[in-house]
Amino acid sequence: MKKCTILCNPNSGSNNKDKIINDFTKLLKENNYEANVIYTKYSGHAKEIVKDLKNTDLLISLGGDGTFNEVVAGNMQREEKLLLSHIPLGTANDLGAMFGMGKDPVNNLKLILNGVERTLDICTINGQPFVYVAGLGKFINVAYDTPRNLKKRYGYLAYLINGVKSFFQKTSLFEVTYETNGEVCKGLYSFILICNASRMGGFDFFKDVKMNDGLVEVLFSNIATKKDIIKSLYYMKTTDIRKVPGFYFFRTNHLKITLAEEPRKYWCIDGEKYKDKSKVFDIKVAGGIKMLLPKSEVKNIFIDEAND
Repeated sequence: MKKCTILCNPNSGSNNKDKIINDFTKLLKENNYEANVIYTKYSGHAKEIVKDLKNTDLLISLGGDGTFNEVVAGNMQREEKLLLSHIPLGTANDLGAMFGMGKDPVNNLKLILNGVERTLDICTINGQPFVYVAGLGKFINVAYDTPRNLKKRYGYLAYLINGVKSFFQKTSLFEVTYETNGEVCKGLYSFILICNASRMGGFDFFKDVKMNDGLVEVLFSNIATKKDIIKSLYYMKTTDIRKVPGFYFFRTNHLKITLAEEPRKYWCIDGEKYKDKSKVFDIKVAGGIKMLLPKSEVKNIFIDEAND
């Protein structure tokens, strides 16, 4: 019998964790897996657990996107990498949506157990791994500034409420010099997004992202006025975001960003605060990890690796 470790964040979402774990254990047994359940106890605990975990054939992250970020960070420190999967219990659950999962955790587990393996690109910012997005500037802090108790009570609506507050706050432009693909550019920007994803914060941004192509999608914006922000939101719903005035897009495998001043807000990576207020940030695709994923969206977000 194979061994499956379920790493559960008890604070993610409002689901009945005991019932989910009980259902998971039964389903895994039916699929020839012995389940081992570990609950995280504090921020950073998942990373510590994964780094030293032994004797498991499949590791499932059960929690929000931030929990999975910790799991990946721990896995990247291992000499022998583990096969991972992720079942979302958080608020936005961008990764789960991209991977073709719904809101029922047990059904998501069924999809995974009948799924396929793919290699997911992992990026780093100053050596810190992120799975699908790193960002700085306008609206970016909404993800980590929204109180946990509001997320538990109102779900995704809590993010929208905080986003409206951010909209009415003054938008600051910050001076950036960036180097990529042999070029050096300079400008004033209101936000920066570096991502390996088609969806962020519950919004679909890009149509043709491949999560194993060795590249990240980069989006700079110099939109600052409320009028232009409203226009850009309208354009985003009606056209390709890369054609929206005030947005600048490119793909790369290595990007160096230098800020003229220390940032007023922290970067956000995978929905969590990244507590580094350096002026220089080095972003690159640092390798890949094996994941077991539902079949439904694999062809849309991954380059073929095998005949399934």
